Amino acid sequence: MIAVGEPLPRIERAEALDGRKVRIGWRSGETRVVDLAPVIASRRIFRPLRDDDELFRSLRVAEYGNAIEWASDLDLSALWLDRLPSAEFDNRDFRAAMAALDMTLDGMAAALGLSRRLIADYRKTRPIPRHVALATRYLLDHKGA
Repeated sequence: MIAVGEPLPRIERAEALDGRKVRIGWRSGETRVVDLAPVIASRRIFRPLRDDDELFRSLRVAEYGNAIEWASDLDLSALWLDRLPSAEFDNRDFRAAMAALDMTLDGMAAALGLSRRLIADYRKTRPIPRHVALATRYLLDHKGA
């Protein structure tokens, strides 16, 4: 057997959630919720999934765990899904990101272009908007770059 690079991600289980989100259980043991609404809204091929809740809930894991698929011959590959950020990002995650980045309130405010007060609220209990979560993940991914 010849192996090159990382093994491809494989899906163990998938569950459709409200808001076009999917909880994916990977064979590695990790579980993550991903938001498929942006891809469904931006690609014509996925138009049937936009408004048909029953069709969206019909998702299943492909035979080899390499994709999720729907009854209407639509699918998304495990490799692509693995690259999506988690749709879940809470205050604990925000605090952990600030610690990992070694950021003060002022530093995080400057990095995200937000007020110091808003950053303090996100550290406590204020819900983290999707765009702030994505920007924070970007900072983490490019730490030290």
